[in-house]
Amino acid sequence: MFFNFKNFLKSLTFILILFFAVIVSSTVSYFIIDITNQKKNLMDIEEYSPISSLVVPENPVKKAKFPFVDVHSHQWRMSMQDLSPLVEEMDSLNMKVLINLSGSGAAAFSGNQSLMDLNLQKSIENVKNNFPNRFGVFVNLVYDNIDDSDFSKNIVESLENAVELGAIGLKVYKELGLNTKDSKGERIKVDDKRLSIVWETCAKLKIPVLIHSGEPSPFFDPIDKFNERFLHARQRPRSFRPPEKYPTFETVMDEQYRMFKNNPKTIFLNAHLGWMGSDLDKLGRHLDSLPNVYTEFGAVINELGRQPKRARKFFIDYQDRILFGKDSYKKSEYELYFRVLETEDEYFDYFRKRHGLWKMYGLGLPDDVLKKIYYQNALKIFPSIDENLFKN
Repeated sequence: MFFNFKNFLKSLTFILILFFAVIVSSTVSYFIIDITNQKKNLMDIEEYSPISSLVVPENPVKKAKFPFVDVHSHQWRMSMQDLSPLVEEMDSLNMKVLINLSGSGAAAFSGNQSLMDLNLQKSIENVKNNFPNRFGVFVNLVYDNIDDSDFSKNIVESLENAVELGAIGLKVYKELGLNTKDSKGERIKVDDKRLSIVWETCAKLKIPVLIHSGEPSPFFDPIDKFNERFLHARQRPRSFRPPEKYPTFETVMDEQYRMFKNNPKTIFLNAHLGWMGSDLDKLGRHLDSLPNVYTEFGAVINELGRQPKRARKFFIDYQDRILFGKDSYKKSEYELYFRVLETEDEYFDYFRKRHGLWKMYGLGLPDDVLKKIYYQNALKIFPSIDENLFKN
């Protein structure tokens, strides 16, 4: 069979014509849709950023009114980073102590406890050698080896060694209850009895457990026009938990509640308001029934700022059970936290649209409540913190 160059050219020409036809057609269609949308005043939800015509008093807060402890931060490079620039930023915010929940750094995602413990050791050494009274460091653990015969022994050893080094608490990541599986491939539940040794050892060592379970409830709901976190789903689709892959929101929260209830001697910090910031009555009942549980509002100040009257009452009623937490560290974002807590400002922007398409309002908390939120409650839970940092 001979190669026919003319037929080849014809075929190639046809393919090129078809290709360019598709390109031209797609381009024309795009512009037609764009023009149609403009005529109908349609735009993408991410584009819509109206400038408010509302004129109200504005009282931005650059520095916290009182010194504070951030009990929920992540410094992934603490084992090797120069801490001086961070301390300078902390000073400018009036932050006296930052608690790094990620003591093991990025090694926490390796699943290798030895590597995690090494990073923890180096993180604590960095703190002790440079700013010993400005940071607290938490230990992190691996749980997918739960069926190993020496699991309990190794857990106790890791926790005891961490506390001896200077760790002041245990951070439990959200993978537990969502993604972490045992040797049989079964999801490890938050209240799995095989984990009792973890909570019992923390109680014995007198260190608190800050635990993040689940995700906001809309992350478990259908992604449609009724989901108020639709924009988050578009920008961070992997944050959502479809029912065919994950347990329900209620299932994970019930597991966490039972775990708290079954371990009354252990102090727990339920991170992110336990994802109950949109139902503060429920959170109140939660705290009422669990005297060993505290909470913090890292990454959920947006929930509080949209319900200032209810949130203010909640903070006053539960002023002894709430601590200041921010979550991901970014200096400029603390200002909004201060503004929500300290002022009575109205209708101001949150710094991340996907966390909620609504405006913020200040709670205007009393000074005595602010002091408890900012540092006094933390001093109760973390006796190793230098209280002299908070004296006028």
